[in-house]
Amino acid sequence: MLPAATITDADIRSDIPISFSPAKRKVKRFVISPLASPAMKSPFRRLTTTLYRLIIFIFLVLIHISLVGADAFDSLTVQREINGNWPRFDCPQCMDKKEQINTNSLAVGNHKVDKDIDIIVTYTDTSGAIKIRTVKSKDLSASWVWKNPIDDDQSKEEDLKPLKDQPETRFEDSSEHSSNEHADINEQKRKTSSPMHPAKLKRRALRQERRDRRTAELIQVSQRTMTQMEEAAIARAKMLDTSVKGRYGIWRKEYESPNSDSTVKLMRDQIIMAKAYASIAKAKNETGIYDSLIEHSKRSQHAIEKATFDSELGPSAVDRAKEMGHILSLAKDKFYDCIIMARKLRVMLQSAEANVDEVKKKSASLTQLAAKTLPKPLHCLPLVLTTDYFLLGDKNKEIPNIKNLEDPSLYHYAIFSDNVLATSVVVNSTVLHAKEPGKHVFHIVTDKLNFAAMKMWFLVNPPEGSTIQVQNVDDFTWLNASYCPVLRQLESSRMREYYFKAHQASSLTAVTDNLKYRNPKYLSMLNHLRFYLPEVYPKLDKILFLDDDIVVQKDLTPLWSVDLQGMVNGAVETCKESFHRFDKYLNFSNPKISDNFDANACGWAFGMNMFDLKEWKKRDITGIYHGWQNMNEERTLWKLGTLPPGLITFYNLTHPLDRSWHVLGLGYDPALNQTEIENAAVVHYNGNYKPWLDLAIGKYRSYWSRYVKFDNPYLQLCKINSFMLSS
Repeated sequence: MLPAATITDADIRSDIPISFSPAKRKVKRFVISPLASPAMKSPFRRLTTTLYRLIIFIFLVLIHISLVGADAFDSLTVQREINGNWPRFDCPQCMDKKEQINTNSLAVGNHKVDKDIDIIVTYTDTSGAIKIRTVKSKDLSASWVWKNPIDDDQSKEEDLKPLKDQPETRFEDSSEHSSNEHADINEQKRKTSSPMHPAKLKRRALRQERRDRRTAELIQVSQRTMTQMEEAAIARAKMLDTSVKGRYGIWRKEYESPNSDSTVKLMRDQIIMAKAYASIAKAKNETGIYDSLIEHSKRSQHAIEKATFDSELGPSAVDRAKEMGHILSLAKDKFYDCIIMARKLRVMLQSAEANVDEVKKKSASLTQLAAKTLPKPLHCLPLVLTTDYFLLGDKNKEIPNIKNLEDPSLYHYAIFSDNVLATSVVVNSTVLHAKEPGKHVFHIVTDKLNFAAMKMWFLVNPPEGSTIQVQNVDDFTWLNASYCPVLRQLESSRMREYYFKAHQASSLTAVTDNLKYRNPKYLSMLNHLRFYLPEVYPKLDKILFLDDDIVVQKDLTPLWSVDLQGMVNGAVETCKESFHRFDKYLNFSNPKISDNFDANACGWAFGMNMFDLKEWKKRDITGIYHGWQNMNEERTLWKLGTLPPGLITFYNLTHPLDRSWHVLGLGYDPALNQTEIENAAVVHYNGNYKPWLDLAIGKYRSYWSRYVKFDNPYLQLCKINSFMLSS
């Protein structure tokens, strides 16, 4: 049953539209109007007209009642079918059932039609006569919908709402419907949209839920990212250095760099070109231009003097540069020849390179000379100490805690040095960082010249709780030329000639080499005594060897717990890529070296070495050292020093320690990593730039000078103060 167009008694009194509205189309209307005919004057005709109207009215009322009832029943049936019999899932069987239901009934708009309905409508034609017409419901297209005049006004208001504001179609639950199914049909709202499958509604709800959840997640991520960005920006702002460091914007005219040297370089280049053109002018007898070029060269040189930056130039420098540019322009116009100029510049370049090489050799020679020269205050210190030592009585010269010297359960150190101040820094820095200073024993060996001074210093300034032993290397009677090959070689006439006859050298290079080898560390037996540790300390099991140019920054007692894995020597390796490998120290062109050693083997450093004296004796390390020293009497395997024979003697017998134990290079490399230096247990000033010399690298000196006791009376007497040892 379809909802029928209804006509009430109000329809008789006025024009009431009965409309069939297609979806989203303009509503078409058929109007039923009162009879429009000429005036009927006779009473009979008036009665006839009244009866005719009454019959039509009764007929239309009956039709209206029947259609309204059918519409209410049909709506109730459709609602029940939707709530109870509509398939819940879009399975193939459900879809087939759905299609079968749709095919069994005809649909007009959104209503199902079980049978055809005749629709009777009245309208007034152009002449004013009332017409009656019957329309079959099957003849209407599916796009037409039925509209109830009662809800017409409400439908119009709902059509005016935006699409986004229209609520989704919802169906009442069966329980709710059953309780209200006998309510007045005319009081219920008509749903204008088509009913939707519950499964589809559920999917739509799930999609909306996922969208909301994803939106919430994105908002949280965005807020978290924004917070991180704000924190990072705050951190960068705190680290930003807002201090004005100079002018900026080099494209601005007022920009002037205080370190700019463009004018100085220009004037130096002009002097070079002037010399080249002057040489050509002299060859062509152009004395006028030659004299002018020489004169302007002298003026420019006088204006530059020792300036290295433009700010150091005099006020007349720019004028001199302009004058030189003018005379060079004249010389270029007259003498310029590409081939001749290239030849002249090549000769000048070769001459400059020769001068640079000469300066480098002189610099190396002076550096070696300065490295082996002791400053006057440091030379004063041992003299004063020696004088006071011989004024002491014999009782005051005794060493306290002598029983600790041969106790293998304690921590023993070996230091071989003739530098009193340097040795004191090693001892002070070690004891200061030791957790148990009373268990540390220092064995110091020096030469006859400095023995009294060294002993006097530690008698007056004993380290807190530690034991100090000072010995004279000349007291080791077993260390003689018959037992020690290097001592025999040092006493030979050929070696003395090699070392000391530098004045007979034929070139400056030979002078430089001889000065290098005349350094006391190459000539003193203190430097080679490290290869005789078991003979010097026969009752000890382990000993830590320290050079006098190191500084201790951490407790070293954990080194005695390091497992050397059967090796004799524990040391830090120094090879980095291709540097400090065996081929740098040994002569691999000699078969004795190339057949026994790997040229790419990693080198290691003396300066902080843990030696296992038990394993040393078992492997006869001193005997291996003697054998290689005898083979190198002619200096064909290596030149001099203790590191090359050390690399050979302890080859495959060295256990690598962690690099943080020993950082080297403070005596020659100004570009070391500052963090590595701060974290190192031992820093080593290996090289010529020792911290007690004027040659020292300023930024590294403080690591050493902080352990010097400048308030000591002996240091004050010799004028050794912090100012002298400051950078």
